[in-house]
Formats: sequence, C-alpha cells, structure tokens
Amino acid sequence: MDERKTAAIEFSLDWQSDYARHCDRYYMERVDFWRDIFPGDMGTALSGMSPGQNWRETFPAGTLTGAYSERSVMSVPRRLFSSDAKDLQTGRFYPQGSAWKSLNTYPTNMAPMRLLETGADTLVVDTNLPLARFSVEIQAEIMQTGDAGPQRGGAVQDIAELLTGSGPGMQIPLQRTGFYDSGTYPYSRENDGDDALFYHKPRMVHHLDDTARRHVRSLYGRLLRPGERVLDLMSSWHSHFPASHASCQVTGIGLNAEEMLSNDLLQGYVLRDLNREPLLPFQDQSFDAAVCTASIEYLCRPREVMSELARIIRPGGLFAATFSDRWFPGKEIAPWADLHPFERQGMVLNYMLNEPEFSDIHTESMRGYPRPAGDRHSRQTPLSDPVYTVWARRRS
Repeated sequence: MDERKTAAIEFSLDWQSDYARHCDRYYMERVDFWRDIFPGDMGTALSGMSPGQNWRETFPAGTLTGAYSERSVMSVPRRLFSSDAKDLQTGRFYPQGSAWKSLNTYPTNMAPMRLLETGADTLVVDTNLPLARFSVEIQAEIMQTGDAGPQRGGAVQDIAELLTGSGPGMQIPLQRTGFYDSGTYPYSRENDGDDALFYHKPRMVHHLDDTARRHVRSLYGRLLRPGERVLDLMSSWHSHFPASHASCQVTGIGLNAEEMLSNDLLQGYVLRDLNREPLLPFQDQSFDAAVCTASIEYLCRPREVMSELARIIRPGGLFAATFSDRWFPGKEIAPWADLHPFERQGMVLNYMLNEPEFSDIHTESMRGYPRPAGDRHSRQTPLSDPVYTVWARRRS
C-alpha cells in the first residue's frame, strides 16, 4: 500500500429502493491514502491502482451507516422544534439541530431526520440515516494520482460518511403519493405573473456550467439513441445532446421563439405556456423520447404534463428530467427552494411514480466535480453545478 499517494477519484453509489434504481456519483479531488478512512478493503485496493482502473464492493445494509434502529424513531415536543412549526410537513427531512434539545445533540447539527407524524403537542421523527435500510455497491475509479508529500497530520475524510451522509436516500418518498398531498395544487409560485411576459425577452445564457452541461450531454448520450424523435420540453436556445446524436429529430416546446430559432438542433418548435395549457399539441406516440433540462421546477401542473408525456411517447420510450440548484428566483414552484436537493429529486420521482404509464424508474446524481477555470461563479464555489436526474420508460 502506497500511503504517500493521493488520487482524484470518482465514486458511484448504486442501490435499489422499492420505487427506483439509484446511482449517486461523487467526485473527490484529493483523496489521501495515508490520512483518510476507507470502508472495507477500498483503501488498500485503490492505493495500488493507476488512472482508469476501478474497484467495487457491495456492503450489506447498515455496514456504512450504522444499523437501522427502531430506537432512533422517537417523539419530540413540538414546542422544542426550532423550525417553523406551522409549515412542518410529514415526510420531509429536517436538520437534527432543529430538535437538538430533545435529541441531545447541538443546534448546528445538519444530519437529516425525517418527520413521520405531526400532532398537536408532539412530533415523531426518524433519525436513522436515510440509507440505513439499503445495501449499496460502491464503485471507485481512479481519475488521476499525485504525491502526497511529507505527512504531518491534518484533516481526515471518512469516505463512507461523505458518500452516504450527504443526501443519498433522501429522494425516497415516505409514501407513494408524496408531494401530491402536500398542499395546494396546482403549485403556486412567488412570482405568479404571466409567464409569456416574463419569458418574452430572450435570455441567451447557460443555466449550467461547462462541466455540468458535459454531464447532461453524456447522460442523454447514454439514454437516447441516434435518430430518435425527441421532444425537448420547455426548450430554449440550446439542447444538451452530444454530437453523436445530431441525427435525432428534435422538436422544441417553450415560451420564447427567438431562443428556439437560435437552437441548431431543433427541427421545429411550438410556443406553449404549459402552466396555462398543459396539453401537448402532438399525436399519440409521436415521440421516442422526451427530455426536460433545468426547467421542471417551473411546472405548476406536473401531473397533467406527465399524463400528456405518457400519451405522446411510444411504448418503451424515455422521459428524463435533469435539474441543478439554479433557477429564476420566484418562478420556481413551492416548496422547491426550501427542499434539500435530494428531496427535489424525490419530488420529481413522485411525478413519475404517480403516472401509471411510467415504469423502470431511475435516479442519478453527480456532485463534487471542480468548477471550470474562469467560470463566473468560481468565486462563490470551487465546485461545479450538481446535476440531478430522474428518468423512466413508458410501459410497453
């Protein structure tokens, strides 16, 4: 084992829930084989590998997170819950610091706990890690290696904790209906003005950085086939397809004609405000696939749109929704901005779970990658925009 070596590693956490197949990717720029803590035989195996080589190991439920315990499901006094009590929502995750006095922890503890029940005086919360019930497979690929130099101590990374404790598992709904029962539907927005007026002026800007866009192109390259008929839902001036898929027959539907006319991939487009008129003006089974990139958070009537997508996509065809943590403030639906990123993924997962024609559902997340040099947001964060995706197939 070469403890003097460091490495940039892409980790993939693969697991199965009752609702979907999940893959959570996490990139770590500088893993130190002398200092950091690895699960199982990972450290020994990876330290002897070169770029391009990978390692995988399956861990039974509870091995990485601690075993699930019924004792970690407990009641707390509502009056000691520091979050806004009137807006508490069953099924949501809250930081354990919100009930620190009851849980014998500290106010800044951000570990998640799920709210299971709400009563007049008490709340029932589950403080088990969200992944505690699931076996997981970790795959790790060496991207590049370096020399750690002299070792004199320093910060320690617990690899298992970083991979399992930072959100994965929070996309699983407490029950199948999920956010459909969470309040007023159609969903409201802070800025509920006319969308046609808001989007009247073209915005020729990217909503994702270069690295995130590359991830989206790679994902669509894996999921779509060249030459397919694809609907670009809530389209704009750029569709995120790889060069290998230039033969796809892409139709856009959006709110700004100038943006879509500037999109070289679109062979046609339709102007349509889906929040006012969620019906899609296409024949049954007229598309092989549909994608929605960095826009699904604006849909006030996702239930109707999902039904329409199931109608116009052929049996076996794909629908994929990809999003990040940036949007036009005020135009996102409630409660999107208040959710943990993995809960947003769970919300979109619910959209597909509640459309009977969709099956074979998957989620994927990509986080921790370095932000491109010179990016205008590099002073705010060194990390690229995270990418979250949910996709499903139309039942055959």
